[in-house]
Amino acid sequence: MQAPAQWRGTTVQVCGLWPFAVGAGTPMVGVPLGQHIDTGATLCCDPVSWFRRGGYISNPSAFVLGLPGLGKSTLVTRMLIGLAGFGVLPLVLGDLKPDYVAAIEALGGQVITLGPGRGYLNVLDPGEAPDAAARLKAAGHTRQAEALLADAHSKRLQVLAGLITIMRGEPVSDRETTILSRALTILDDRHPGVPVLADLLRVIQDASPEVRAVALDRGDDHRYQAITENLEASLIGLINGGKLGDVFSRPTTNPMRFDAPVVYDVHSLEQASLDQQAATLLACWSAGFGTVTVANVLADAGLEPRRHYVVVLDELWRALRAGKGMVDRVDSLTRLNRSWGVGQIMVSHTMSDLLALPSEEDRMKARGFVERSGLVFCGGLSGAEMPLLNAAVQMSQAEQNLLMSWRHPEGWNPEPETRDGTPAPGGTGGRAKKEPPPGRGKFIVKVGGRPGIPVQVKLTEAELSLKDSNHLWQDEPPVPATVPGEVPGGVPGGASGAEGS
Repeated sequence: MQAPAQWRGTTVQVCGLWPFAVGAGTPMVGVPLGQHIDTGATLCCDPVSWFRRGGYISNPSAFVLGLPGLGKSTLVTRMLIGLAGFGVLPLVLGDLKPDYVAAIEALGGQVITLGPGRGYLNVLDPGEAPDAAARLKAAGHTRQAEALLADAHSKRLQVLAGLITIMRGEPVSDRETTILSRALTILDDRHPGVPVLADLLRVIQDASPEVRAVALDRGDDHRYQAITENLEASLIGLINGGKLGDVFSRPTTNPMRFDAPVVYDVHSLEQASLDQQAATLLACWSAGFGTVTVANVLADAGLEPRRHYVVVLDELWRALRAGKGMVDRVDSLTRLNRSWGVGQIMVSHTMSDLLALPSEEDRMKARGFVERSGLVFCGGLSGAEMPLLNAAVQMSQAEQNLLMSWRHPEGWNPEPETRDGTPAPGGTGGRAKKEPPPGRGKFIVKVGGRPGIPVQVKLTEAELSLKDSNHLWQDEPPVPATVPGEVPGGVPGGASGAEGS
Protein backbone atom coordinates (compact mmCIF):
# COMPACT_ATOMS: atom_id res chain seq x y z
CA MET A 1 0.00 0.00 0.00
CA GLN A 2 1.11 3.57 -0.66
CA ALA A 3 2.54 5.15 2.48
CA PRO A 4 0.32 7.95 3.84
CA ALA A 5 1.46 11.57 3.76
CA GLN A 6 3.29 12.72 6.88
CA TRP A 7 3.52 16.10 8.59
CA ARG A 8 5.79 17.15 11.40
CA GLY A 9 5.21 19.67 14.16
CA THR A 10 6.00 20.42 17.76
CA THR A 11 4.14 18.73 20.60
CA VAL A 12 2.39 22.04 21.29
CA GLN A 13 1.08 22.28 17.77
CA VAL A 14 -0.15 18.69 17.34
CA CYS A 15 -1.26 17.86 20.88
CA GLY A 16 -4.92 18.05 19.85
CA LEU A 17 -4.45 15.31 17.24
CA TRP A 18 -3.97 12.55 19.82
CA PRO A 19 -3.82 9.58 19.23
CA PHE A 20 -2.77 10.28 15.66
CA ALA A 21 0.43 12.10 16.54
CA VAL A 22 3.55 10.06 17.26
CA GLY A 23 7.21 10.82 17.76
CA ALA A 24 9.29 11.22 14.62
CA GLY A 25 10.30 7.74 13.53
CA THR A 26 12.05 5.99 10.68
CA PRO A 27 11.21 6.75 7.03
CA MET A 28 8.08 5.12 5.60
CA VAL A 29 9.86 4.24 2.37
CA GLY A 30 10.56 0.68 1.28
CA VAL A 31 9.54 -2.82 2.25
CA PRO A 32 7.85 -3.06 5.69
CA LEU A 33 10.17 -5.30 7.68
CA GLY A 34 8.56 -5.29 11.11
CA GLN A 35 8.34 -3.26 14.29
CA HIS A 36 10.89 -1.02 15.94
CA ILE A 37 11.81 -2.94 19.09
CA ASP A 38 11.68 0.14 21.33
CA THR A 39 8.82 2.22 19.90
CA GLY A 40 6.70 -0.40 18.13
CA ALA A 41 6.61 1.76 14.99
CA THR A 42 6.75 0.06 11.61
CA LEU A 43 10.15 0.05 9.94
CA CYS A 44 10.17 0.17 6.14
CA CYS A 45 13.59 -0.50 4.71
CA ASP A 46 15.40 -2.08 1.76
CA PRO A 47 18.53 -1.09 -0.17
CA VAL A 48 16.80 -0.31 -3.47
CA SER A 49 14.01 1.91 -2.09
CA TRP A 50 16.30 3.77 0.30
CA PHE A 51 18.66 4.52 -2.61
CA ARG A 52 16.21 5.09 -5.45
CA ARG A 53 13.14 6.60 -3.80
CA GLY A 54 14.40 7.96 -0.51
CA GLY A 55 17.96 8.98 -1.29
CA TYR A 56 19.01 7.93 2.23
CA ILE A 57 22.00 5.85 1.07
CA SER A 58 24.50 6.40 -1.72
CA ASN A 59 24.84 2.75 -2.72
CA PRO A 60 21.90 0.35 -3.34
CA SER A 61 23.44 -2.49 -1.38
CA ALA A 62 23.04 -4.28 1.94
CA PHE A 63 25.12 -6.70 3.97
CA VAL A 64 23.43 -9.12 6.39
CA LEU A 65 25.44 -10.59 9.28
CA GLY A 66 24.28 -12.93 12.03
CA LEU A 67 24.79 -16.34 13.59
CA PRO A 68 23.01 -19.33 12.01
CA GLY A 69 19.35 -19.86 12.82
CA LEU A 70 18.51 -16.24 13.71
CA GLY A 71 16.61 -15.35 10.53
CA LYS A 72 19.03 -13.88 7.99
CA SER A 73 17.43 -15.61 5.01
CA THR A 74 13.97 -14.79 6.39
CA LEU A 75 14.86 -11.10 6.44
CA VAL A 76 16.20 -11.29 2.89
CA THR A 77 13.12 -13.18 1.68
CA ARG A 78 10.86 -10.46 3.10
CA MET A 79 12.81 -7.79 1.21
CA LEU A 80 12.68 -9.81 -2.02
CA ILE A 81 8.91 -10.28 -1.82
CA GLY A 82 8.35 -6.61 -1.05
CA LEU A 83 10.66 -5.42 -3.81
CA ALA A 84 8.93 -7.73 -6.28
CA GLY A 85 5.73 -5.87 -5.38
CA PHE A 86 7.50 -2.61 -6.24
CA GLY A 87 8.51 -4.02 -9.66
CA VAL A 88 12.12 -4.93 -8.80
CA LEU A 89 13.04 -8.43 -9.99
CA PRO A 90 14.80 -10.66 -7.41
CA LEU A 91 17.78 -12.72 -8.58
CA VAL A 92 19.11 -15.30 -6.09
CA LEU A 93 22.39 -16.40 -7.65
CA GLY A 94 23.01 -19.60 -5.73
CA ASP A 95 20.70 -21.06 -3.05
CA LEU A 96 22.44 -23.81 -1.07
CA LYS A 97 19.79 -24.54 1.62
CA PRO A 98 17.41 -23.92 -0.24
CA ASP A 99 16.02 -20.82 1.47
CA TYR A 100 14.54 -18.88 -1.43
CA VAL A 101 13.17 -21.42 -3.92
CA ALA A 102 9.65 -21.48 -2.49
CA ALA A 103 9.43 -17.68 -2.48
CA ILE A 104 10.64 -17.34 -6.08
CA GLU A 105 8.17 -20.03 -7.16
CA ALA A 106 5.35 -18.20 -5.38
CA LEU A 107 6.32 -15.03 -7.26
CA GLY A 108 6.01 -16.89 -10.57
CA GLY A 109 9.75 -16.87 -11.17
CA GLN A 110 12.23 -19.24 -12.77
CA VAL A 111 13.92 -21.96 -10.71
CA ILE A 112 17.18 -23.21 -12.29
CA THR A 113 18.34 -26.44 -10.66
CA LEU A 114 22.03 -27.28 -10.83
CA GLY A 115 23.89 -30.36 -9.66
CA PRO A 116 25.12 -33.75 -10.86
CA GLY A 117 22.30 -35.35 -12.83
CA ARG A 118 20.00 -32.38 -12.09
CA GLY A 119 21.17 -29.55 -14.30
CA TYR A 120 24.25 -28.06 -15.94
CA LEU A 121 25.63 -24.56 -16.48
CA ASN A 122 27.99 -24.19 -19.42
CA VAL A 123 30.50 -21.52 -18.42
CA LEU A 124 31.29 -20.88 -22.11
CA ASP A 125 27.67 -20.10 -22.95
CA PRO A 126 27.33 -16.37 -23.74
CA GLY A 127 23.65 -16.55 -22.90
CA GLU A 128 21.45 -13.87 -24.45
CA ALA A 129 24.41 -11.78 -25.62
CA PRO A 130 24.63 -12.99 -29.27
CA ASP A 131 20.88 -12.62 -29.90
CA ALA A 132 20.86 -9.25 -28.18
CA ALA A 133 23.85 -8.11 -30.26
CA ALA A 134 22.00 -9.13 -33.44
CA ARG A 135 18.97 -7.07 -32.35
CA LEU A 136 21.20 -4.10 -31.62
CA LYS A 137 22.92 -4.28 -35.02
CA ALA A 138 19.56 -4.55 -36.79
CA ALA A 139 18.45 -1.40 -34.98
CA GLY A 140 21.62 0.47 -35.95
CA HIS A 141 23.43 0.21 -32.61
CA THR A 142 26.60 -1.42 -33.92
CA ARG A 143 28.94 0.02 -31.30
CA GLN A 144 26.73 -1.16 -28.43
CA ALA A 145 26.52 -4.62 -30.00
CA GLU A 146 30.29 -4.93 -30.20
CA ALA A 147 30.68 -3.72 -26.61
CA LEU A 148 28.12 -6.29 -25.42
CA LEU A 149 29.95 -9.15 -27.14
CA ALA A 150 33.26 -7.96 -25.69
CA ASP A 151 31.70 -7.90 -22.22
CA ALA A 152 30.37 -11.44 -22.69
CA HIS A 153 33.85 -12.57 -23.73
CA SER A 154 35.38 -10.95 -20.64
CA LYS A 155 32.87 -12.54 -18.26
CA ARG A 156 33.41 -16.02 -19.70
CA LEU A 157 37.16 -15.57 -19.41
CA GLN A 158 36.86 -14.40 -15.80
CA VAL A 159 34.67 -17.27 -14.67
CA LEU A 160 36.86 -19.80 -16.47
CA ALA A 161 39.97 -18.40 -14.81
CA GLY A 162 38.08 -18.43 -11.50
CA LEU A 163 37.22 -22.11 -11.80
CA ILE A 164 40.82 -23.01 -12.58
CA THR A 165 41.95 -20.87 -9.62
CA ILE A 166 39.66 -22.84 -7.31
CA MET A 167 40.95 -26.15 -8.67
CA ARG A 168 44.60 -25.20 -8.20
CA GLY A 169 44.30 -23.04 -5.11
CA GLU A 170 46.32 -20.31 -6.85
CA PRO A 171 45.62 -17.77 -9.59
CA VAL A 172 45.97 -18.47 -13.30
CA SER A 173 49.13 -16.99 -14.80
CA ASP A 174 49.03 -14.05 -17.20
CA ARG A 175 50.24 -16.23 -20.07
CA GLU A 176 47.56 -18.84 -19.43
CA THR A 177 44.88 -16.13 -19.30
CA THR A 178 46.02 -14.83 -22.67
CA ILE A 179 45.94 -18.34 -24.15
CA LEU A 180 42.41 -18.89 -22.84
CA SER A 181 41.29 -15.55 -24.24
CA ARG A 182 42.68 -16.27 -27.71
CA ALA A 183 41.17 -19.78 -27.71
CA LEU A 184 37.75 -18.32 -26.80
CA THR A 185 38.03 -15.87 -29.69
CA ILE A 186 38.79 -18.73 -32.10
CA LEU A 187 35.74 -20.65 -30.84
CA ASP A 188 33.50 -17.61 -31.29
CA ASP A 189 34.72 -17.15 -34.86
CA ARG A 190 34.73 -20.76 -36.04
CA HIS A 191 32.65 -23.02 -33.82
CA PRO A 192 29.04 -23.65 -34.90
CA GLY A 193 26.59 -23.23 -32.05
CA VAL A 194 27.54 -22.84 -28.41
CA PRO A 195 30.92 -24.38 -27.49
CA VAL A 196 31.63 -26.36 -24.32
CA LEU A 197 34.84 -26.89 -22.37
CA ALA A 198 35.80 -29.93 -24.47
CA ASP A 199 35.83 -27.69 -27.56
CA LEU A 200 38.07 -25.19 -25.79
CA LEU A 201 40.48 -27.95 -24.80
CA ARG A 202 40.58 -29.18 -28.38
CA VAL A 203 41.53 -25.72 -29.67
CA ILE A 204 44.46 -25.55 -27.25
CA GLN A 205 45.59 -29.10 -28.03
CA ASP A 206 45.41 -28.47 -31.79
CA ALA A 207 48.03 -25.72 -31.33
CA SER A 208 46.67 -23.36 -33.95
CA PRO A 209 49.04 -20.58 -35.08
CA GLU A 210 46.94 -17.93 -33.31
CA VAL A 211 47.26 -19.70 -29.95
CA ARG A 212 50.95 -20.50 -30.45
CA ALA A 213 51.62 -16.83 -31.16
CA VAL A 214 50.40 -15.73 -27.72
CA ALA A 215 51.95 -18.77 -26.00
CA LEU A 216 55.42 -17.62 -27.22
CA ASP A 217 56.55 -21.15 -27.99
CA ARG A 218 59.14 -19.83 -30.51
CA GLY A 219 58.04 -22.50 -33.01
CA ASP A 220 59.05 -25.34 -30.69
CA ASP A 221 56.40 -28.06 -30.25
CA HIS A 222 57.94 -29.34 -27.04
CA ARG A 223 58.03 -25.82 -25.63
CA TYR A 224 54.35 -25.30 -26.52
CA GLN A 225 53.35 -28.54 -24.81
CA ALA A 226 55.28 -27.58 -21.68
CA ILE A 227 53.63 -24.14 -21.61
CA THR A 228 50.08 -25.50 -21.98
CA GLU A 229 50.40 -28.75 -20.00
CA ASN A 230 49.06 -27.38 -16.70
CA LEU A 231 46.27 -25.57 -18.49
CA GLU A 232 45.24 -28.73 -20.32
CA ALA A 233 45.29 -30.70 -17.07
CA SER A 234 42.99 -28.15 -15.41
CA LEU A 235 40.52 -28.20 -18.30
CA ILE A 236 40.51 -32.00 -18.33
CA GLY A 237 39.67 -31.92 -14.63
CA LEU A 238 36.71 -29.63 -15.32
CA ILE A 239 35.48 -31.81 -18.17
CA ASN A 240 35.83 -35.27 -16.67
CA GLY A 241 34.25 -34.64 -13.26
CA GLY A 242 37.40 -33.98 -11.28
CA LYS A 243 37.66 -31.87 -8.16
CA LEU A 244 34.76 -29.59 -9.18
CA GLY A 245 32.51 -32.21 -10.78
CA ASP A 246 31.06 -31.99 -14.28
CA VAL A 247 28.36 -29.36 -13.73
CA PHE A 248 30.18 -26.87 -16.01
CA SER A 249 31.17 -29.20 -18.85
CA ARG A 250 27.84 -29.76 -20.64
CA PRO A 251 25.35 -27.52 -22.47
CA THR A 252 23.27 -25.28 -20.22
CA THR A 253 20.12 -27.12 -19.17
CA ASN A 254 17.90 -24.14 -18.34
CA PRO A 255 18.98 -20.75 -19.77
CA MET A 256 18.35 -17.80 -17.46
CA ARG A 257 15.61 -15.28 -18.28
CA PHE A 258 15.96 -11.54 -17.70
CA ASP A 259 12.23 -10.72 -17.42
CA ALA A 260 11.30 -12.68 -14.28
CA PRO A 261 12.53 -13.47 -10.76
CA VAL A 262 15.21 -16.18 -10.86
CA VAL A 263 16.83 -18.50 -8.33
CA TYR A 264 19.68 -20.93 -8.95
CA ASP A 265 18.81 -23.94 -6.80
CA VAL A 266 22.10 -25.61 -5.88
CA HIS A 267 21.00 -27.31 -2.66
CA SER A 268 22.13 -30.71 -3.97
CA LEU A 269 25.71 -29.42 -3.47
CA GLU A 270 25.24 -28.51 0.20
CA GLN A 271 27.21 -31.62 1.24
CA ALA A 272 29.77 -31.22 -1.54
CA SER A 273 33.29 -29.92 -1.00
CA LEU A 274 33.81 -26.25 -0.27
CA ASP A 275 35.67 -25.87 -3.57
CA GLN A 276 32.77 -27.30 -5.55
CA GLN A 277 30.28 -25.05 -3.79
CA ALA A 278 32.43 -21.97 -4.35
CA ALA A 279 32.91 -22.80 -8.02
CA THR A 280 29.17 -23.20 -8.53
CA LEU A 281 28.38 -19.94 -6.75
CA LEU A 282 30.98 -18.11 -8.84
CA ALA A 283 29.51 -19.52 -12.07
CA CYS A 284 25.98 -18.54 -11.00
CA TRP A 285 27.07 -15.02 -10.09
CA SER A 286 28.80 -14.57 -13.43
CA ALA A 287 25.80 -15.86 -15.39
CA GLY A 288 23.43 -13.65 -13.42
CA PHE A 289 25.39 -10.42 -13.86
CA GLY A 290 25.89 -11.25 -17.53
CA THR A 291 22.13 -11.50 -18.01
CA VAL A 292 21.62 -8.19 -16.19
CA THR A 293 24.15 -6.54 -18.51
CA VAL A 294 22.23 -7.75 -21.57
CA ALA A 295 18.95 -6.43 -20.16
CA ASN A 296 20.47 -3.02 -19.43
CA VAL A 297 22.06 -2.65 -22.88
CA LEU A 298 18.78 -3.54 -24.61
CA ALA A 299 16.91 -1.07 -22.40
CA ASP A 300 19.44 1.69 -23.17
CA ALA A 301 18.78 1.12 -26.87
CA GLY A 302 15.01 1.23 -26.37
CA LEU A 303 14.56 -2.40 -27.40
CA GLU A 304 13.36 -3.62 -23.96
CA PRO A 305 11.62 -1.90 -21.04
CA ARG A 306 13.88 -0.73 -18.24
CA ARG A 307 14.09 -3.38 -15.51
CA HIS A 308 15.64 -3.10 -12.09
CA TYR A 309 17.02 -6.08 -10.18
CA VAL A 310 18.04 -6.98 -6.66
CA VAL A 311 20.76 -9.63 -6.56
CA VAL A 312 21.32 -11.89 -3.55
CA LEU A 313 24.82 -13.29 -2.95
CA ASP A 314 24.33 -15.71 -0.06
CA GLU A 315 26.98 -17.82 1.69
CA LEU A 316 29.63 -15.33 0.60
CA TRP A 317 32.29 -16.85 2.84
CA ARG A 318 32.28 -20.10 0.85
CA ALA A 319 33.52 -18.37 -2.29
CA LEU A 320 36.04 -16.16 -0.52
CA ARG A 321 37.82 -19.12 1.08
CA ALA A 322 38.12 -21.09 -2.15
CA GLY A 323 41.55 -19.80 -3.10
CA LYS A 324 43.82 -16.87 -3.67
CA GLY A 325 42.38 -14.39 -6.14
CA MET A 326 38.73 -15.15 -5.36
CA VAL A 327 38.33 -11.95 -3.32
CA ASP A 328 39.34 -9.90 -6.36
CA ARG A 329 36.78 -11.66 -8.53
CA VAL A 330 33.98 -11.11 -6.04
CA ASP A 331 35.15 -7.53 -5.56
CA SER A 332 34.88 -6.83 -9.30
CA LEU A 333 31.31 -8.14 -9.29
CA THR A 334 30.22 -6.01 -6.36
CA ARG A 335 31.65 -2.59 -7.23
CA LEU A 336 29.48 -1.66 -10.21
CA ASN A 337 25.99 -2.38 -8.90
CA ARG A 338 24.95 1.28 -8.82
CA SER A 339 25.95 1.97 -12.44
CA TRP A 340 24.28 -1.30 -13.52
CA GLY A 341 20.96 -0.36 -11.93
CA VAL A 342 21.18 -3.38 -9.63
CA GLY A 343 20.49 -3.62 -5.91
CA GLN A 344 22.65 -6.06 -4.04
CA ILE A 345 22.28 -8.05 -0.82
CA MET A 346 25.26 -10.04 0.47
CA VAL A 347 24.86 -12.53 3.31
CA SER A 348 27.42 -14.13 5.61
CA HIS A 349 27.52 -15.38 9.19
CA THR A 350 30.20 -13.31 10.90
CA MET A 351 33.02 -10.87 10.25
CA SER A 352 35.41 -13.69 11.14
CA ASP A 353 34.19 -15.58 8.06
CA LEU A 354 35.14 -12.64 5.86
CA LEU A 355 38.49 -12.06 7.54
CA ALA A 356 39.64 -15.70 7.74
CA LEU A 357 41.77 -15.25 4.64
CA PRO A 358 45.50 -15.91 4.37
CA SER A 359 46.67 -12.48 3.16
CA GLU A 360 46.13 -9.08 4.75
CA GLU A 361 45.33 -7.63 1.34
CA ASP A 362 42.42 -10.04 0.85
CA ARG A 363 41.17 -9.42 4.39
CA MET A 364 41.03 -5.68 3.78
CA LYS A 365 39.12 -6.16 0.53
CA ALA A 366 36.65 -8.51 2.21
CA ARG A 367 36.06 -6.00 5.01
CA GLY A 368 35.39 -3.45 2.28
CA PHE A 369 32.31 -5.43 1.24
CA VAL A 370 30.73 -4.42 4.55
CA GLU A 371 32.17 -0.89 4.62
CA ARG A 372 30.82 -0.05 1.15
CA SER A 373 27.32 -1.40 1.80
CA GLY A 374 24.62 1.24 2.08
CA LEU A 375 22.79 -0.79 4.74
CA VAL A 376 24.20 -3.27 7.24
CA PHE A 377 21.80 -5.62 9.05
CA CYS A 378 23.36 -7.13 12.17
CA GLY A 379 21.76 -10.05 13.98
CA GLY A 380 23.00 -11.89 17.06
CA LEU A 381 26.79 -12.08 17.25
CA SER A 382 29.34 -13.15 19.84
CA GLY A 383 31.49 -10.79 21.86
CA ALA A 384 34.58 -11.81 19.90
CA GLU A 385 33.00 -10.35 16.77
CA MET A 386 32.53 -6.87 18.18
CA PRO A 387 36.05 -5.48 17.56
CA LEU A 388 35.99 -6.83 14.00
CA LEU A 389 32.51 -5.46 13.34
CA ASN A 390 33.28 -2.09 14.92
CA ALA A 391 36.27 -1.71 12.60
CA ALA A 392 33.93 -1.84 9.60
CA VAL A 393 30.72 -0.36 11.06
CA GLN A 394 30.72 2.06 13.97
CA MET A 395 28.72 0.47 16.82
CA SER A 396 27.95 2.03 20.19
CA GLN A 397 28.50 -0.02 23.33
CA ALA A 398 24.72 -0.27 23.83
CA GLU A 399 24.32 -1.67 20.29
CA GLN A 400 27.12 -4.16 20.85
CA ASN A 401 25.52 -5.33 24.10
CA LEU A 402 22.19 -5.78 22.33
CA LEU A 403 23.75 -7.88 19.57
CA MET A 404 25.52 -10.07 22.12
CA SER A 405 22.27 -10.58 24.06
CA TRP A 406 20.68 -12.00 20.89
CA ARG A 407 23.30 -14.69 20.36
CA HIS A 408 22.00 -17.06 23.05
CA PRO A 409 20.38 -20.34 21.97
CA GLU A 410 16.77 -21.23 22.49
CA GLY A 411 15.51 -22.07 25.95
CA TRP A 412 13.45 -25.03 27.14
CA ASN A 413 10.08 -24.98 28.77
CA PRO A 414 10.43 -26.99 32.03
CA GLU A 415 6.95 -28.44 31.50
CA PRO A 416 7.21 -31.42 29.13
CA GLU A 417 4.55 -32.18 26.58
CA THR A 418 3.28 -35.10 24.49
CA ARG A 419 3.67 -35.30 20.75
CA ASP A 420 0.34 -33.58 20.10
CA GLY A 421 1.49 -30.53 22.12
CA THR A 422 -0.60 -31.14 25.27
CA PRO A 423 1.05 -31.28 28.71
CA ALA A 424 2.12 -34.77 29.65
CA PRO A 425 0.05 -36.37 32.47
CA GLY A 426 1.93 -36.02 35.75
CA GLY A 427 4.72 -34.11 34.06
CA THR A 428 6.48 -37.28 32.83
CA GLY A 429 6.83 -39.12 29.57
CA GLY A 430 6.79 -36.04 27.35
CA ARG A 431 9.37 -33.85 25.72
CA ALA A 432 10.63 -30.44 26.76
CA LYS A 433 9.14 -27.69 24.60
CA LYS A 434 11.82 -25.48 23.09
CA GLU A 435 11.42 -21.73 23.11
CA PRO A 436 12.71 -19.70 20.12
CA PRO A 437 16.13 -18.05 20.46
CA PRO A 438 15.89 -14.55 21.94
CA GLY A 439 17.49 -13.07 18.84
CA ARG A 440 15.41 -14.79 16.17
CA GLY A 441 14.17 -12.22 13.67
CA LYS A 442 15.87 -9.31 15.46
CA PHE A 443 18.34 -7.03 13.68
CA ILE A 444 20.01 -3.68 14.09
CA VAL A 445 19.95 -1.65 10.87
CA LYS A 446 23.03 0.54 10.46
CA VAL A 447 23.40 3.36 7.96
CA GLY A 448 26.90 4.80 8.11
CA GLY A 449 27.59 6.33 11.50
CA ARG A 450 23.92 6.87 12.39
CA PRO A 451 22.47 5.20 15.47
CA GLY A 452 21.23 1.71 14.70
CA ILE A 453 17.54 0.91 14.28
CA PRO A 454 16.54 -2.25 16.20
CA VAL A 455 13.75 -4.14 14.43
CA GLN A 456 11.79 -7.34 14.98
CA VAL A 457 10.87 -8.90 11.62
CA LYS A 458 7.20 -9.89 11.45
CA LEU A 459 5.99 -12.50 8.95
CA THR A 460 2.56 -13.01 7.45
CA GLU A 461 0.86 -16.39 7.34
CA ALA A 462 1.65 -16.66 3.63
CA GLU A 463 5.34 -16.11 4.29
CA LEU A 464 5.40 -18.60 7.16
CA SER A 465 4.19 -21.29 4.75
CA LEU A 466 7.15 -20.55 2.45
CA LYS A 467 9.98 -20.20 4.92
CA ASP A 468 11.50 -22.92 7.08
CA SER A 469 15.23 -23.66 6.99
CA ASN A 470 14.70 -26.49 9.52
CA HIS A 471 12.05 -28.40 7.59
CA LEU A 472 13.99 -31.67 7.85
CA TRP A 473 13.89 -31.38 11.65
CA GLN A 474 10.13 -31.15 11.92
CA ASP A 475 8.43 -33.42 14.45
CA GLU A 476 6.69 -36.63 13.48
CA PRO A 477 2.94 -36.47 12.78
CA PRO A 478 0.99 -36.09 16.04
CA VAL A 479 0.11 -39.35 17.80
CA PRO A 480 -3.16 -39.49 19.75
CA ALA A 481 -2.68 -39.42 23.49
CA THR A 482 -3.31 -42.74 25.25
CA VAL A 483 -4.97 -43.62 28.53
CA PRO A 484 -4.04 -46.49 30.84
CA GLY A 485 -5.20 -49.84 29.52
CA GLU A 486 -5.49 -48.69 25.91
CA VAL A 487 -3.08 -48.71 22.99
CA PRO A 488 -3.31 -46.43 19.96
CA GLY A 489 -6.09 -47.57 17.67
CA GLY A 490 -8.66 -48.17 20.42
CA VAL A 491 -7.82 -51.82 21.19
CA PRO A 492 -8.33 -52.33 24.94
CA GLY A 493 -5.98 -54.33 27.10
CA GLY A 494 -2.74 -52.97 25.66
CA ALA A 495 -1.32 -56.48 25.18
CA SER A 496 -2.27 -57.42 21.66
CA GLY A 497 -4.27 -56.28 18.69
CA ALA A 498 -3.54 -54.41 15.47
CA GLU A 499 -2.85 -50.70 15.60
CA GLY A 500 -5.52 -48.59 13.96
CA SER A 501 -4.76 -46.56 10.84
